[in-house]
Amino acid sequence: MKNTVLTFKQAKEKGEKLTMLTAYDYSTAKLIDEAGVNSILVGDSLGNVILGYENTISVTMEDMIHHGAAVARAAKNALVVVDMPFMSYQTSVYDAVVNAGRLMKEAKAGAVKLEGGKEVCPQIQAIVQAGIPVVAHLGLTPQSIHAFGGFKVQGKTEEAAKKLLDDAMAVQKAGAFCVVLECVPAKLAEIVTKGLEIPTIGIGAGNVCDGQVLVYQDMLGMFSDFTPKFVKKFANVGEIMKEAFTAYCKEVGEGSFPGEEHEYTISDHVISKLY
Repeated sequence: MKNTVLTFKQAKEKGEKLTMLTAYDYSTAKLIDEAGVNSILVGDSLGNVILGYENTISVTMEDMIHHGAAVARAAKNALVVVDMPFMSYQTSVYDAVVNAGRLMKEAKAGAVKLEGGKEVCPQIQAIVQAGIPVVAHLGLTPQSIHAFGGFKVQGKTEEAAKKLLDDAMAVQKAGAFCVVLECVPAKLAEIVTKGLEIPTIGIGAGNVCDGQVLVYQDMLGMFSDFTPKFVKKFANVGEIMKEAFTAYCKEVGEGSFPGEEHEYTISDHVISKLY
């Protein structure tokens, strides 16, 4: 069944858990979609796992459109959510609506995601009023790591916890249909989840959230530069890939690949005419 804003709302009402994984290319998105994952996030995490940046700040609109369109071509049932990159919405409400529109028109997104609480509510409201579904993102917001002083758990003090709660209520009121909670203490995420009418998607926020999201390279053991505490490796695909690459090098080097079964034939008669 096609996943939509409405099916996300219904899942929350029924107490059914939602699943989300990142993808940045057609082939991977097709596999994720066929597995029945509810939503594919084309995250600006592509800056880290695809482009090799230290953080997400260098990711551009063109990057998100390019990768988002590839994913959208593969997703038949999953709801495709595309991240709005750094400085594509912070500058003004006008810029936010224009860039969200580009992600819908050019990347074929089903929804957009942007980071921040009360400070971006005018942008959320304007984007929603333009007919574009919005996923909010609270807690550890990677585009703000310099302000946070690094990748740190958010909402651990009374003041910070109250702010996160207030921000969650604010983004819901502004029109977001869903909110990602990243690196938030599980008990705080539970309070937020129970207090909201819209679903919460957790990443490092405990299992009481209405759904979960992971970067697929993390959960498959394909990205080893840094592994957050909240990541579970469901398979060690990275090691399998390295073994296959090593075997390929060995067989090419020793001349055992390609074998006869991989070759195309031509009649000896034709060959004889060449001499």
